[in-house]
Amino acid sequence: QPPAHPQYETTKACLLMNGSCMGSQESKADGTWILPNLPSRCTWTAATPASKSPHSCIPLSEETKILPNILKKIGSTPMVRVNKIGKSYGLKCELLAKCEYFNAGGSVKDRISLRMVEDAERAGIIKPGDTLIEPTSGNTGIGLALVAAVKGYRCITVLPEKMSMEKVDILKALGVEIVRTPCTRFDAPESNIRVAWKLKNEIPNSHILDQVNTVLSWTHFPNTAHRVCKVHMVVIGSGTGGTVTGVARKLKEKCPECKIIGVDPEGSIVALPSELNRTNNATIEVEGIGHDFIPTVLDRSVVDQWYKCNDRDSFLMSRRLIREEGLLCGGSSGSAMSVAVQAAKDLKDGQRCVVILPDSVRNYMSKFLNDKWMIKNGFLNDVQEHKPWWWNIKVQKLNLSAPLILLPEVSCQKAIEILREKGYDQAPVVAESGLILGMVTLSNTLTSVLAGSAQFSDPVTKVIYDQFSKIGLEDSLGKLSSILENDHFAIVVHEQIACGLSSLETFKPQRDMGLGTLLWVSLLEPGLGQVTSRGPFPPQPVHACILYSYN
Repeated sequence: QPPAHPQYETTKACLLMNGSCMGSQESKADGTWILPNLPSRCTWTAATPASKSPHSCIPLSEETKILPNILKKIGSTPMVRVNKIGKSYGLKCELLAKCEYFNAGGSVKDRISLRMVEDAERAGIIKPGDTLIEPTSGNTGIGLALVAAVKGYRCITVLPEKMSMEKVDILKALGVEIVRTPCTRFDAPESNIRVAWKLKNEIPNSHILDQVNTVLSWTHFPNTAHRVCKVHMVVIGSGTGGTVTGVARKLKEKCPECKIIGVDPEGSIVALPSELNRTNNATIEVEGIGHDFIPTVLDRSVVDQWYKCNDRDSFLMSRRLIREEGLLCGGSSGSAMSVAVQAAKDLKDGQRCVVILPDSVRNYMSKFLNDKWMIKNGFLNDVQEHKPWWWNIKVQKLNLSAPLILLPEVSCQKAIEILREKGYDQAPVVAESGLILGMVTLSNTLTSVLAGSAQFSDPVTKVIYDQFSKIGLEDSLGKLSSILENDHFAIVVHEQIACGLSSLETFKPQRDMGLGTLLWVSLLEPGLGQVTSRGPFPPQPVHACILYSYN
């Protein structure tokens, strides 16, 4: 057990006040879960003396040569000077990286995981043998699993589908029970947050410590802020908001002239002013930052300026940090650094800018570190030296005929029958409005039914994949071939502009509209007219679905 602390009663009171793991009924939307975007009840202000702070503060302990367990290797991460990248952008200031991937579990979320558990233990809320449930983007789940393994808790992680397989494998190795959910709105019944609360209400002695809601989520971060006080700018990505809130608050106390820069990805709504969040990009490939709601724990008042980042710049910067600086960081680290090199241009010689690098490349070996994945997603140009003759031919040259679609109300049994009858392995599920909801495959549908995770009578939406590769009509067959090395199919996207009666300046988010169905286009067959005599097409068949995007 962690040592007793004189602010124990304050800790318990704050947990109760914010309706965190105890489940305050007044904070729940319908009595079964707590909204993650409630207004914060935290009473902290920059003028509050430390003796009256609502947050507990555990002093740093001296590090010994032999640690009692791995949890003692959480915190005290190194600050490293970034040399080449800062110079390449002409920065005059000293550019530093706070390498949070040196925590025991490999990310900044180890801090919150350990602190949530220890605060709950002090408050008498949890005991070894209980079940800890966490809706997470992966890193918090890993940190919590690490703590659970050492302290003796059962751990269940509810993880969105877009998260990397590396994270899933690490969680499994730590003994975590994993539940995957679609990437959907936070308040949808199938979201990872709602599913986590459903499990909590069904499993005895289970707890959601709730990094999004807990008032005390980042009270450990004053220790980190003390280490970065002599700086003029700090750049931090915002996920659940705990890192930026905790560091910024302490810096506002100790170093009020320090400028706090918040980083928010395109497709997220966290940044201020809200006009910054207007974009046609609805998807976020970078993991761990951005939300479609404002997390309770996020205090946006302590952020001096927000910058938006995009996936391409983020991943390319992460690869530069690895290649040029030897910093084996993850994708959101690239997000923060790509913003830092812009925000720090006004800093002078002798001033310092610190960039928080949240996690390591370990979790993304099959994603942005992989050239083929980067090419497939349009973040990297293909550099293949010996390209076949058809490599640069455009996708629009293929004969794309009208394929098969399934409506969302079709049952799993009917979907299986249709796919078998028509000889298809997969088909898109398209709403009556034309919006594509996902892809259903024959093998996954059969497997889900046989495993008991779906019934024959369930709608086909229960077994769809909402993550799939897209390609434009103007893209090359070479890019399509690269995609098909890893994926069984690709969706051809064609953008159109729909003009209504309102002003053309009116902002409308981009949507993928499915006006076609799935088909087989065999590149082994003559399909490009005269050019077929020049040589064979790629050996694999192409599955394509034409979609139209309206904005």
